[in-house]
Amino acid sequence: MSTLLPQVETAETLAPPERRWTRGRIALAVAAVWALSGIYLVAPDQQAVETLFGKVVAPRVMPGLHYALPWPIQSVAKLKVRQLQRLVVGGEIADSVLGRTPPLASQFLTGDQNIINMRVVVQYSVSVPADYLFQAQNPAQVVGAAVESELARRVAHRGVDAVLTTEKAAIQEEVRAAAQKLLNDYRAGVALSTINIESVTPPAEAADAFRDVASARADTARIVNDAEGYANDLIPKARGQAQQSLEEAQAYQEKKINEAAGDAARFTQLVAEYSKAAQVTGQRLYLETMEQVLPRIKKVMVDENGNLDLTIIRK
Repeated sequence: MSTLLPQVETAETLAPPERRWTRGRIALAVAAVWALSGIYLVAPDQQAVETLFGKVVAPRVMPGLHYALPWPIQSVAKLKVRQLQRLVVGGEIADSVLGRTPPLASQFLTGDQNIINMRVVVQYSVSVPADYLFQAQNPAQVVGAAVESELARRVAHRGVDAVLTTEKAAIQEEVRAAAQKLLNDYRAGVALSTINIESVTPPAEAADAFRDVASARADTARIVNDAEGYANDLIPKARGQAQQSLEEAQAYQEKKINEAAGDAARFTQLVAEYSKAAQVTGQRLYLETMEQVLPRIKKVMVDENGNLDLTIIRK
């Protein structure tokens, strides 16, 4: 004798075939949407990083249309690698509109044991997206610490006067190169673009003394410039006058030489003529000389016989 067991019927077996077909299509559509959700677009100014269950499988995905397995299997992080990010070392800049006052600037010790306040603006961008995302919890903090460390090192090898005046550009470039090397060693995935020393000031307690020193230096520079200007104006004039005097002396010398040569040549000609007819030439020279001399002097005519009429003499 056989025993019949009761047949268990579920909601699925009880549902009509049309409903079972609809649910299958819905599940298929959901799976298709889930699969298509892995398609993503990387913009021209971006790069992406793909991870598989948290492990990096594509550290640098270039701009374009790409596909990754949908979440939670794979994840995609996009970064703007061309965008410059700004960081201020030594406190943010004051903003009068927002009512924000600047905090104390970072203090550094110079090579000649002086304390100065400095504020530095750093601009950087993402160079290695995977390192930027996963090697440091706070990349901006790492950048600030590296720049501040190298800045302190460079300032400590210079005097306060050099830091305040002529060495700013050199310090900026040295700090950028050294901090970049340090960040590369940390694998921070950051490229430093510029480092600009925006503010270098002495402490408030010594500000007046520094201003006096700066004013004295400015006066020194002004006096030196005035002296150099006076010298640059006077020396060319003196050289010009000396050259003029030299040229006048040379002209006078040539004039006298020419006059002497002319007189010598004329005397030589007279000697030659005199030797030909001494009496006639002597008489002619005497007459010519009298013609030049007599008109310029007072004359008194005396008779050969000694008779002189004194009434003709006038004072």
